[in-house]
Amino acid sequence: MKALRQLGVKIKEAHGFLECEVVKLDGTEIHLDYPSVGATENTMLLGVMANGTTKIRNAAKEPEIVELQTYLNKMGAKVSGAGTSEIIIEGVNKLNRVEHKIMADRIVAGTMLVAGAMTGGDILLKNIVIDHIKPIISKLKESGCIIEEKSDSLRLKTNKRIKAIEMTKTLPYPGFPTDMQAQFMSLMAIAKGTSIITETVFENRFKHVDELMRMGANIKIDGRVAVIQGVCELTGANVTAKDLRGGAALVLAGLGAEGITIVNNVKHIDRGYDRIEEMLKSLGAEVYRLN
Repeated sequence: MKALRQLGVKIKEAHGFLECEVVKLDGTEIHLDYPSVGATENTMLLGVMANGTTKIRNAAKEPEIVELQTYLNKMGAKVSGAGTSEIIIEGVNKLNRVEHKIMADRIVAGTMLVAGAMTGGDILLKNIVIDHIKPIISKLKESGCIIEEKSDSLRLKTNKRIKAIEMTKTLPYPGFPTDMQAQFMSLMAIAKGTSIITETVFENRFKHVDELMRMGANIKIDGRVAVIQGVCELTGANVTAKDLRGGAALVLAGLGAEGITIVNNVKHIDRGYDRIEEMLKSLGAEVYRLN
């Protein structure tokens, strides 16, 4: 909102709503207090049609930022610097229709890899960008998974109980992604030993903890730090998804649990996964959507 206001958007906050009005957008220099993906993307989108030049300093460097630049430039925008801390946007008068193939989703790829690790599986993922998921691969190897990498595919195998990962800290890219924190917590819940996960990106990102504990997980929270003592087995339960990645984590926990798990409020999960149950079924999971 701070960035949008600097570009000329008038924002009125009242009664839980935002009323936004634009008469004219003028390019300017914007320094983000934090390299937020959403803030960077929205500022890019607005800057493309603003008058003059917009500079975004302390920009997010995630692959999705580079993808957005590629897409916008195909449409006739003039954006450069994505993937670095400074993005420069020369405003244009119009954008053109284009056809664009979206890159592989690194968080969906990571979620499927954790699904394989949770269940002692042997899975092959195709059409992925290995460089985008290096932090995830590193942690999975640390937990004892056997991973074979090729140019655009990856095979994961596990042949024994997962080991605890001593310390995981979420960070902006290229650090470990906050969007994989919940899924890894499900994995660490059944790992051998004690794991510590520190969430540095978002507040209130431990909403899934109470639900995992209903399934038998041993987790203690202290502010932004979660201490997970691995148990031999989780048990199926009736649980509720409270956000997107936490919901995915509960599905993964259900795959590795004894008995039946019912995950409610799957509308959250659908925000980030296209028919997650179909992807998991293709890997041999017994998972069904109840309508």
